[in-house]
Amino acid sequence: MKRGRLIALEGPDGSGKTTQIELLEKYLKELGYEVIRTREPGGTGVSEKIREIILDNDNSNMNYMCEALLYAASRAQLVSEVIKPALTEGKMVICDRFVYSSMVYQGIGRGLGVERIKSINEAALDGLEADLTFMITIPYEEGLKRKKMQKTLDRLENGGNEFHKKVFEGYLDISRKCDKIEVIDGNRNVEAIHEDIINVIKKIKL
Repeated sequence: MKRGRLIALEGPDGSGKTTQIELLEKYLKELGYEVIRTREPGGTGVSEKIREIILDNDNSNMNYMCEALLYAASRAQLVSEVIKPALTEGKMVICDRFVYSSMVYQGIGRGLGVERIKSINEAALDGLEADLTFMITIPYEEGLKRKKMQKTLDRLENGGNEFHKKVFEGYLDISRKCDKIEVIDGNRNVEAIHEDIINVIKKIKL
């Protein structure tokens, strides 16, 4: 049996990842793939409970290293319980955020350092890497504006303009340095973004 593939979608808050994941899932299913859709933090019973702790506005005094370790713990459970078994069974896994989010949000946004975050996550990933990562870029001001229109902001979304500016710049920096990331301009209509994603997938022949 052919091994499945892990596709991760990354980007600042409000970049439109959720909509694009839904469209990508539909596209892959139409091609005949069995698709598992998941998210970070979350995706398992244990990981969803960790997500609640991380995003709870009542936990505003959370230490930044504690935050980074909670993300890694959630990821370890998701990788072992959901992603690796699905890949072994030949399924396509689409993940809303993966390890680049930790590098950007905690490594750069929180100032813990990208290399430090990589080190923390080595054990959590257990050798796993995404086969394809899409980075949907959008100015942080626009992303926050979209989020505020949609819902009440969680603890990370309430991080303030300076934090989100660092996250936005961090995504740009990492995407320039890593040739495994496909950068997609998210400041366009939904259909144009989806078409760009599909064109990349057609080229690499999953």
